[in-house]
Amino acid sequence: MLEQSVDTVPISVETEVDAGTAATYYRLYRETFGALETKAVARQLLREDEFLEEMRDPRVHKYVAWDDAGEAIGMSTLTADLETVPWISPGYFAHHYPEHSARRAVYYLGFTLVHRQRRQTRIFRAMVERIVELLVAERAVCAWDICAFNDEVLGLNANIERILHGCSDVTVAPIDRQTYYAGTFHGSRAGRG
Repeated sequence: MLEQSVDTVPISVETEVDAGTAATYYRLYRETFGALETKAVARQLLREDEFLEEMRDPRVHKYVAWDDAGEAIGMSTLTADLETVPWISPGYFAHHYPEHSARRAVYYLGFTLVHRQRRQTRIFRAMVERIVELLVAERAVCAWDICAFNDEVLGLNANIERILHGCSDVTVAPIDRQTYYAGTFHGSRAGRG
């Protein structure tokens, strides 16, 4: 695999994606995140209909990385319309970031993926850096979520933080946590009816 510099990775920002291209992106999305179905309690994958709706929704910007043959090899989604993200509370961000909210400078990064054959290249970094350009220009707040597997086992957030600190003056801090518990029942207690 050739290492591509950030300057040579073409990245377009799409507001709407046609049905055929969206279907291709969905295959890439499933290949990238499919294993999380058994590694995370919370559903980490959009269903196909949800994904296709996001691809059509102009409020969700799709940052698409392209190879020399014109094939999509990476994608990030970013929105300032928090209503497009069903698993978060827009009210939380309005309350905690009122000045940013008033300027419409609160963003949510939905996902970032890179084709598995290109993961050792700088495509992930290139997409993040392109998004950071916007966030810095707007002096924005940007939130994202990462499941424990990607965070603690793969160290994904630490990698994201390195990239962010490398190209901007930014403070990154957790803003919430949801812990899932399970009770495994083995029968009744002795002496109980």
